[in-house]
Amino acid sequence: MTSEQSIEEIQLLIQQQINLPSPPTIAVQILNTVQSKEFSLNDLEKIISTDPALSGKMLKIANSAFYSLPSRVSSITRAMSILGTNVIKNIALSFVISKDLGTSATSYFDFDSFWRRSVTTAVAAELVKNLTARQDADIFVTALLQDLGILIMSLSKGREYNELLSKCKSSDPKSLITLEQQAYKFDHQQVTHTLINSWKLPSSITEPIRYHHEPEKAPRKYRQAAEILSVADLLSTIYYGTETSENVLLLQKRMGQLLAMNKQQTNELLDDVAKKSIDILDIFDLDPSQIKPYSQMLQEANDELGRLNLSYEQLVLALKESKMKSEKFANDLRSANKQLEKLAFRDGLTNLYNHRYFQEIFDKEIKRSQRYKNDLSLIIFDIDYFKTINDTYGHPVGDQVLATLAKKIASVIRPSDTIARYGGEEFAVILPNTKEPGLRVFSERIRRCVMGITITINHKKIKVTISSGGVHLPCDHGIITKQDLIDTADRALYMSKKNGRNKVTILPLPGKTEKPISGGVA
Repeated sequence: MTSEQSIEEIQLLIQQQINLPSPPTIAVQILNTVQSKEFSLNDLEKIISTDPALSGKMLKIANSAFYSLPSRVSSITRAMSILGTNVIKNIALSFVISKDLGTSATSYFDFDSFWRRSVTTAVAAELVKNLTARQDADIFVTALLQDLGILIMSLSKGREYNELLSKCKSSDPKSLITLEQQAYKFDHQQVTHTLINSWKLPSSITEPIRYHHEPEKAPRKYRQAAEILSVADLLSTIYYGTETSENVLLLQKRMGQLLAMNKQQTNELLDDVAKKSIDILDIFDLDPSQIKPYSQMLQEANDELGRLNLSYEQLVLALKESKMKSEKFANDLRSANKQLEKLAFRDGLTNLYNHRYFQEIFDKEIKRSQRYKNDLSLIIFDIDYFKTINDTYGHPVGDQVLATLAKKIASVIRPSDTIARYGGEEFAVILPNTKEPGLRVFSERIRRCVMGITITINHKKIKVTISSGGVHLPCDHGIITKQDLIDTADRALYMSKKNGRNKVTILPLPGKTEKPISGGVA
């Protein structure tokens, strides 16, 4: 039950914070008239007839598919005789209350959406009531008003309350009750109950509203009505809330428990709620276009799924085509990269690595040698008397000599070695994991290889020799610079030339005192 303190807070909320109006005069007149022991149908007709707009709506709803009367109703009196006093009373109350409470202005509360959902809930409650064979002429207006507390709290608390609304799950209406109790010590059920009690509405309306989210707590006399309101709220949530699939499954379960209805019967009820709500929403001057029967929603979903499947097949084909294009592009890119690498790191005449590449790879080999404590050797050699060849035979012949020599030497080096055109007629060979004896042997092999080359040009045979300089970097030498190694090999090359050419000279690194090792003509 609601505590006295909570009731006082709710009354203050209603009376002071948002200045919510009392029930419209015509609503009070209708209530007073039907509660009088001496009232007649003529008395009620006179009250309703004083409002032409209300009279027109009453006749319109009486002739709608909602009641499906066998013949057209043309007067309020006939409508009352067919539908009954209570039905007419509650329909009239629904119109005047929704009209009067929908006029407050706010930038953050959507009155049309609120009343659209309320009307759908009322229609759903009437349909569920009919399935239970319950005699309850008040159920339509009861369901219509059951969430007035949400409207009041939203108008009072503003965006603070709207943020709270956004946190609750549509598949669990009790989550809103919990959040409200935590924030304000009361919930919208209690607010609605307090408000409509002040309007002197009968307990057949007020009590089920008090428990419409918690029907199990309702007094036994009102428990079934509260259960109908709860199911009606779930039905409208399916059309206006989120988590639709979860809510449909929950509805099927609850209708099975409440009325032993199967899945198909429950889905038919869902459709009926939408179809009848469309008519009633229009009479309430609310746009009904946002609500669609559940079967139509399913069909549209299936159509969309079909389109998605087609799109998926198209996507697979497009992906396959894209993959083929990507693979071709990757192959083209690899080829282009190889070509660029050739242009960037290869000498155009000899097809050996160029000076730029030599500098980069030599840096890496020195660091690798120092990191892993490996030996490293370097040979620099050039062609003896190459200027004489150019002067005697011309530069094209000199180029052919360079190309032939480069091809021959490249064929005798190891896969781990790197040979580069250092500049002009000068070449360099990097020998990883090569100690000084191996350096000496390999240098001699290159020198002898070149001696064995005979180049025939225009019936003239040209033979060349090379002079080489080598340097060895021991695995335990420690830190040494690249330039120290190159300078040492250059000095060794100079000594080979000074000592008669066609020779190999190997010099120690700076700081070592070993005598140079030289080789000559075999």
